[in-house]
Amino acid sequence: MRIGVLTGGGDCPGLNAVIRAVVRKGVKEYGYEFVGFRDGWKGPLEGLTMELNLSTTRGILPRGGTILGSSRTNPFKIENGVERIKENLAKMGIDALVAIGGEDTLGVATKLDSLGVKVVGVPKTIDNDLNNTDYTFGFDTSVNIAVEAIDRLHTTAESHHRALIVEVMGRHAGWIALHSGIAGGAACILIPEVKFSVDKVCEWVESRFKSSYAPIIVIAEGAIPQDGDMITKDQTLDSFGHVKLSGIGEWLAGQIEAKTGKEARTSVLGHIQRGGSPTAFDRVLATRFGLHAITAIHDGDFGKMVALHGTKIARVPLESATAQLKLVTPDLYAEAEVFFG
Repeated sequence: MRIGVLTGGGDCPGLNAVIRAVVRKGVKEYGYEFVGFRDGWKGPLEGLTMELNLSTTRGILPRGGTILGSSRTNPFKIENGVERIKENLAKMGIDALVAIGGEDTLGVATKLDSLGVKVVGVPKTIDNDLNNTDYTFGFDTSVNIAVEAIDRLHTTAESHHRALIVEVMGRHAGWIALHSGIAGGAACILIPEVKFSVDKVCEWVESRFKSSYAPIIVIAEGAIPQDGDMITKDQTLDSFGHVKLSGIGEWLAGQIEAKTGKEARTSVLGHIQRGGSPTAFDRVLATRFGLHAITAIHDGDFGKMVALHGTKIARVPLESATAQLKLVTPDLYAEAEVFFG
């Protein structure tokens, strides 16, 4: 068999570990050939490829990003996009695809599967918001990067008697904010799932100052104030209809200064959370996902996504990954609220 592999959407620590595992097992156990498609769905759309074999995938396990490159190309928004993908796959003799990505990439994979393209999906997102898998690789790395930043910001906040706001990624789901905020000892954690009261945040800030500590507030980029809307960088949309988020942390800092008289500063971690080497947990999880993905192809079990259920890797319907977002539940948020203020 000849297998195509692509990585789509935002880059993520652990992508290269998946590619390596897919190729290693596919070549050594099944004798398959592999074609790497460059830059997400743009690769099969335009015939952009690179060679994938034992040599080209050697040494990539600890590397962040993806050797295949990525993009947010949506073939369903391009005239004759699906037909071009099918034609290119046929010309190259591609028997099946391994699509590694998040909500948008796997959403395209699900539609292509329904149109006869043989696909197996691998869940990837630092946001950890894909449905039907306990964790996605990249999330653990992102949380650890955020926690390290919070630890460092605690000392400078205390030195200058300031409130420091740490803005982390999380458009619709607050998993990174929740986990990093709990682990980093935040004075409060603000997530997209629960609209926040500015006045309540200010109470927590003043309470922390009264106890001789400088407050750290962890806020997801998609968090929304009770009397406001999601704050965006501008009104432009990507090919999947997403707006660019930016500025909620800076906005909140201004509100805190105006209402409390305390100095407030914001640190936006941004793409730092997505870059660099994956943690050991993400390397292992990504490797296991890759091994099970190529096994699913060998078994002819297409239209599936590999997923983590407990400690086991399962196969679930590909469409279930994007049927709904996996959001922070009220009971989990309530656990964190004990430490607010």
